[in-house]
Amino acid sequence: METLQATFFLFLFVPLVNPAPPLQQESLQFYEYDTDVSMGSLTQQDYEMQSKDLRKDGTNISLDTSLILQSDDSQLDVPPTKDTNLPTCLLCVCLSGSVYCEEIDIEAVPPLPKETAYLYARFNKIKRIAASDFADITTLRRIDFSGNRIEEIEDGAFSKLLLLEELSLAENRLVKLPVLPPKLTTFNANQNRIKSRGIKANAFKKLTNLAYLYLGHNALESVPLNLPESLRILHLQYNNITTITDDTFCKSNNTRYIRARMDEIRMEGNPIVLAKHVNAFSCLRMLPVGTYY
Repeated sequence: METLQATFFLFLFVPLVNPAPPLQQESLQFYEYDTDVSMGSLTQQDYEMQSKDLRKDGTNISLDTSLILQSDDSQLDVPPTKDTNLPTCLLCVCLSGSVYCEEIDIEAVPPLPKETAYLYARFNKIKRIAASDFADITTLRRIDFSGNRIEEIEDGAFSKLLLLEELSLAENRLVKLPVLPPKLTTFNANQNRIKSRGIKANAFKKLTNLAYLYLGHNALESVPLNLPESLRILHLQYNNITTITDDTFCKSNNTRYIRARMDEIRMEGNPIVLAKHVNAFSCLRMLPVGTYY
């Protein structure tokens, strides 16, 4: 009995040979985000995620620039913003050639640093774009005015923007389109009040780089004329289009013509039965989306 008690006593005081290691606190890791040239210092995914956060619960939330600051500025092809003392840069975020002025209730285009390449001014109260707004900002490559109250764009407002590739005027109050700059690849004018007479016959003819054209949810009575060969995506859904011709997309005098780059045409929500215009699609690789009966 004494031997058993001694053994038990020793067991209590002898340390374990392999004690369990303490829980290790996970170290915080900081990741470098690749710089997307088309978005300035934010990648497209990061920007879209932050943009959604801005509108959450209808509150105004400032852009979290922590991801932007971690980007490698040496990868940018635009110089860093120098005019940070501009009143605009006290109200908005000016960083590496990009200006973010979203949901701050501005009523006009603010003065921009001269090297601005990317302007995001969504969800404000802008009603008019003047020719003088971009007269000295020839470095712009992307402009986004989605969700404003724009009714008028002065003639020549975009005429000097020879580098501009992407322009969004979606969710505004436009009844006609302005003259567009020649190097556009993407133009979005969804959800406006544009009628066919508000689009000039040659509005898109010389835009030989235009690949994405969004004109859905407007008041168009016909498909715009002289669509460029470069076009890949065309959205015309929910307009008032009632008819199309054999020359709308194809060439009636050339039965061998194929519009090779066109991948998608959306025409649903229009008062037109597409099956009545079969010859109008003979040059397309895919039929337009819409009503056929």
